[in-house]
Amino acid sequence: MKQRIMSGMRPTGKLHLGHYLGVIDNWVKLQDDYECFYQVADWHALTTKYDKTQTLRQDVIDVVSDWLACGIDPEKSTVYVQSLVPETAELHIYLSMITPQNWVERDPTLKDMAKILKSKEGMGTQVNYGLMGYPVLMTADILLFNADFVPVGIDQVAHVELSRDIARRFNNVYNTEFFKEPQPKLNNCSLICGLDGNKMGKSFNNDIKISDTEEDTAKKVMTAITDRSRIRRDDPGHPDDCEVVYKYWKIFGTNEEVETVCSECKAGTRGCADCKRQLGAKINKRMHEIRQRRKYYEDNPEVVEKIIREGSEKARLEAQKNIAKIRKLVKMY
Repeated sequence: MKQRIMSGMRPTGKLHLGHYLGVIDNWVKLQDDYECFYQVADWHALTTKYDKTQTLRQDVIDVVSDWLACGIDPEKSTVYVQSLVPETAELHIYLSMITPQNWVERDPTLKDMAKILKSKEGMGTQVNYGLMGYPVLMTADILLFNADFVPVGIDQVAHVELSRDIARRFNNVYNTEFFKEPQPKLNNCSLICGLDGNKMGKSFNNDIKISDTEEDTAKKVMTAITDRSRIRRDDPGHPDDCEVVYKYWKIFGTNEEVETVCSECKAGTRGCADCKRQLGAKINKRMHEIRQRRKYYEDNPEVVEKIIREGSEKARLEAQKNIAKIRKLVKMY
């Protein structure tokens, strides 16, 4: 039998190239060699946006549409919505009872999120209970399907380590070997910054979305930061100091194209505007088929709804089998 992968993503609306290159492209490759469970984590979305749920349902549809367009295959992978598998919440309760408070408080991402929330107007020093418990809920997501691996970036390894600790503690408390200790599976993917050189994100208005039109993409690329030291078109450039455009070329161009861009930039024979126009065309070529599929799902939301419903039913059947065993281990009535 194939080993099992579990991973998820919060529904934050239409996804961008950072999601595609950093996460989804890797998921697509994994689904041929592993049994994959890919979750839209709508409960996790409530930890920081509990008062902004007006678009939550559409955000779920948009996320799944982007996944499908990029190559996530519901025939190979189980695509489901977290809240449609309520067994997750039951396991979360059991795990929360055995997890020491200081284990949760030491989570580095939780600390960062708490700082961000506290700095926002109106939040004061309050952090909601749901946010404090999200590392345990995340562990429930993973352990409910007894995943062997969780694909993550290097900055997320601590999440998986906590899940391993909680799995081990559950096994010790209830004298069992039921839960596997999930292993982090580091992504070997391209990382891409935003058009302004910072982290790519919807809220920063510096992203290129998977669903953007070719025209929108070309316009956005023209706003990207180039070599700040270059004033005139024929000034010698410094590709390695080009915070965005040259990095994008390394991702979307061939080795030969990257060498050409580098040499022409250094020689002052390549203007930044021309370079960005060519780059926009390269990105559009790479994303063309994905965007065609994305348009299909956008025009046929009932197809996406059906995939979500069937995937969630499949995930829940597996979850019900496991939660029945877990209830017996905990000696629930």
